[in-house]
Amino acid sequence: MGRYAELGLQQSQRALSRGALVPLATERVSLPGLEPFVLRRLLSPTPKHLRSAGPKPNPFLPWDRDLEVERLGSTHLVLLNKYPVQEGHLLLITQQWKPQAGWLERGDWEALAAIDQDSPGLWFFNSCAAAGASQPHRHLQLLPREPGSASCPLQPWIEAQLAGSASPWPWRYRISRRRAHGSGQAAAELEQLYRQHLRELDLGDQQHDPAPRRPYNLLLDQHWMLTVERVQEHWAGFSINALGFAGYLLITERSESAWLQQQGPWALLQAVAAAPDGRA
Repeated sequence: MGRYAELGLQQSQRALSRGALVPLATERVSLPGLEPFVLRRLLSPTPKHLRSAGPKPNPFLPWDRDLEVERLGSTHLVLLNKYPVQEGHLLLITQQWKPQAGWLERGDWEALAAIDQDSPGLWFFNSCAAAGASQPHRHLQLLPREPGSASCPLQPWIEAQLAGSASPWPWRYRISRRRAHGSGQAAAELEQLYRQHLRELDLGDQQHDPAPRRPYNLLLDQHWMLTVERVQEHWAGFSINALGFAGYLLITERSESAWLQQQGPWALLQAVAAAPDGRA
C-alpha cells in the first residue's frame, strides 16, 4: 500500500480518537442472483449532510484539520472522508473554491496522477447532485487498493468492455484503456480522455462551454477510465453515485430491496443512466 494510503490510515486513527471521523456501520447483504454486485445495508443513522434540505455549509472551507492527510502545494489537499464505509477513504479537494459541477482542470489531473502513481485504487467523481454528489465543492474520491487486487466488483465486466468481447451496456457511456506511465504523462492522458469522453457523449467542450451540460459519473483505476451520463440520482429508494457503476450498492431504510431482487442491479443502473440514444 502506498504512502498516501498509509498516511490516510494513520490519520484515521487520530481522527477517530478525536471524534472527527464518523465511520458508517454497514453489513454485507447476500441476495441470490445479484452477483457480482456487492450490497451493504446501512446500520448507522443517515448522515446529516444527506438528510438535510436547502443550503448546506461547505465542509471544505475551512476543512477539518483533524481530517487532513496532506497538502499538495497550494492548490489541492488530501482529506479523509468524514463518513467512510471503507477505512482510509480519501478525498482530493481543491484548497480554494471550485465548483463540483464545473470542468475538471489540468491541476486536478496532475494532483490525481501524483497520488495514483503512489497509492493506486478506485477513483470516482460525481459531477453534481443529480449524479450523486453530496457537496458542491470540487472533490474526487479514492478507495485505495492493495497492489494486484481488483479495483471493483465489476472489473471483469469492464475488462470485457475494453476488449470488445461483451455486448454494450444499455446506457450512454465511454470507456478507454489507460496507457501512459509516469505522473506527468498520466495527467495529460487522463485530461485528454476526460475531454474526449465528454465531447463524444455530447456533454460539452471545455473550450466552448462554461460547464458540462448534463450530469455524469467518472470512474478510473490505473488501467481504465469510464464515464457514464446520468439522468437522475435515485430509483426505487436507492441513491446511486459513481460506485453503483463499479458494482457497489448501499441499502438504506428507503431502499426497495424486493424491487432490486426482482428487477436486478443492472436494471437499477439503467434507470438512473441516460439511454443509449440520449433519451431519458
